[in-house]
Amino acid sequence: MTMEMREDMVRRLVVVSNRLPVVLSSSDGNWRSEPGSGGLVTALAPVLRNRGGLWIGWPGTAVEDGVQEALERAVDGAGYSLVAVPLETGEVDRYYRGFSNEIIWPLFHDLQTRCNFDPEYWDTYGNVNRKFADVTAAHTGDGDFIWVHDYHLMLMAQNLRELGSRAKLGFFLHIPFPSLDIFVKLPWRHQLLRALLAYDLVGFQTMRDRRNFIQCLRTLLNGTETRGRGQVCEISADDMSVRAGVFPIGIDYRQLERDAGSHEVAESAWHIHENLPDRQIILGVDRMDYTKGIPERLKAFGRLLERHPEHRRKITLVQVVVPSRRGIPEYEVLKAEIEQLVGQINGQFTESSAWVPIHYIYGSLNHLDLLGYYRASEIALLTPYKDGMNLVAKEYCACSLEENCVLILSEFAGAVAEMQRGAILVNPHDVAGVAEALHEAIVMPPAERHRRMHLLRLVVKKHDVFWWVDSFLRASIEKDLGNFPIIPDYVPPAPQPR
Repeated sequence: MTMEMREDMVRRLVVVSNRLPVVLSSSDGNWRSEPGSGGLVTALAPVLRNRGGLWIGWPGTAVEDGVQEALERAVDGAGYSLVAVPLETGEVDRYYRGFSNEIIWPLFHDLQTRCNFDPEYWDTYGNVNRKFADVTAAHTGDGDFIWVHDYHLMLMAQNLRELGSRAKLGFFLHIPFPSLDIFVKLPWRHQLLRALLAYDLVGFQTMRDRRNFIQCLRTLLNGTETRGRGQVCEISADDMSVRAGVFPIGIDYRQLERDAGSHEVAESAWHIHENLPDRQIILGVDRMDYTKGIPERLKAFGRLLERHPEHRRKITLVQVVVPSRRGIPEYEVLKAEIEQLVGQINGQFTESSAWVPIHYIYGSLNHLDLLGYYRASEIALLTPYKDGMNLVAKEYCACSLEENCVLILSEFAGAVAEMQRGAILVNPHDVAGVAEALHEAIVMPPAERHRRMHLLRLVVKKHDVFWWVDSFLRASIEKDLGNFPIIPDYVPPAPQPR
């Protein structure tokens, strides 16, 4: 079934997410807009550009006079519309910073000791989900396909059904879904699972995430799988049934490849290497977050320089850290730890001004500069403790036009299931192992680099963002679940004999 055929069946695609794809700010009564950042915006903006539709979310500021007009100007000519959900400051604090990021974010990343199970957070989370549902119900009809995104809005389908909506409702979780022994620590575990059953289709990044979800339904709500064994299956629990599918999110591969091949990006990459001559560049790009494994990555790089002095002066680590959740004490502590480690390693190994081992960039890079670093870097080092997917890995491969680069990837990133045949896989907690993986990448022969990167680029190109949307929409309407393929799974390799 083609996308064109589905568009006859799905009148309009309505995306609902915590944040809109633009960020508004005002000065002297004048509203300014900037493009939003993050994997969700990267993935969905090109899809809505092609299809049209509606995007509903919080604009990042109080909804005052002039906000809706500013949103309309921000997407003028983009082919889709924006609708703002009004949130008060206290609601943002308790729903977003509280429940979403002090409970769900750490819990779903297996870091339950960082959770703050404040009951006020749950109450506000429910109220805000109802607000989103109210706005969505007012702007949609039964013929629309309403696609809700991520952990901020898991209760929305339940609220929409209570409001009388009969539209098709899909939900996609961009972060991992935890195993049963982690999930049961959530005080509202039963309520959350029942709310997810109100969707027609719940999507996950990996087979592991879906297995965890099904195990929680089986144990906590006596759920049973009734149909399907491949990419999509159906589960029944509490007199309700829901489809659960695996849809690894992709990127706009062709557009990124075109951009990476532009004269501007080639020139940017040339300047980067001119400033860092006669060496291989190792690149890390991460949002400032404790799930990204940045401190251990820096320690591994320092260990590499200790154990393999032959690489000194011949490599440079460029670590880009994008600011995130500023003002939260935990993130300020992490920032200080990263900067201290950079200072220690540079202080230990720097040799005059000719060679500084680590170039640390704290800030957001514009699109062309980021692609310039992708093109210029011989090695990408991406070592999250746990990640829903990690689109940086896919973007890096799409930009490797000469296929002469190496991807080192954490085996706990969602992307590992698709990229395990081409990447060098590491346990991010194993500092010595990451150091040796770096050594392997640095000395890897060109032919082996080409073979691995060619495999990676084929996968990224095949499972791009349009495939992701296409397969998700098809899973919501296809009657025969046997038509869906088996999605690759990742199984950690057996230990090698010493």
